[in-house]
Amino acid sequence: MTLQEAIEARHSVRAFKYQPLAADVVKVLEEKIAVLNLEGKLHIQLIQNEPKAFLGTMAKYGKFRNVGNYIVMAGQKADDLDERVGYYGEQLVLLAQTLGLNTCWVGLSYSKVPGTYVLDEGEKIACYIALGYGETQGVGHKIKTINQVSNASDVTPTWFRKGVEAALLAPTAVNQQKFSFEYVGMKDGHHQVHAKKGFSMIGYTQMDLGIAKYHFEIGAGKENFEWV
Repeated sequence: MTLQEAIEARHSVRAFKYQPLAADVVKVLEEKIAVLNLEGKLHIQLIQNEPKAFLGTMAKYGKFRNVGNYIVMAGQKADDLDERVGYYGEQLVLLAQTLGLNTCWVGLSYSKVPGTYVLDEGEKIACYIALGYGETQGVGHKIKTINQVSNASDVTPTWFRKGVEAALLAPTAVNQQKFSFEYVGMKDGHHQVHAKKGFSMIGYTQMDLGIAKYHFEIGAGKENFEWV
């Protein structure tokens, strides 16, 4: 499965089977986490066979069931932490999809269980990502149109439209899709794209933007443009 295929196949899943992660799957995830922690200056941690984090009232309200594996998305407190968490966390989400796993971004519906994770001085947890073998593959949701979130037109590059299409398939908090992409034009021989988050009373728009930007890069081809 390619990353583009993973984008198209992946849907949020909240109910999982009682099944430990396969050893080879864990190895791939742990290796990727090590790379992303360095690149993103994060402290991502994979927690296995630990059900307590998703047994509370909020988890039941969020309709989570049998979550025994999850990823703790943490890092040093910073203005751009949420965007980096979204950008690098989605790399794990799509990798998990290619490995036959299902996932769900979790902002509030979890409990922090002492002893299951480590935080260094100045670090905080931004969110969790539930993962495992889903009871189903999830279902799609209504999404916005390309024109609602971008300035794509007949004169913008084809790759720009493909990037927006991929971004529209990105998971966002309560499917709010509060982001937009603008094709700026050429500068010094490079196509330029500007990504912006919108306002939401729910929050998580900075994290959503990071997720959407990673999707955009996959759809558009990262080599075709630069962010401004």
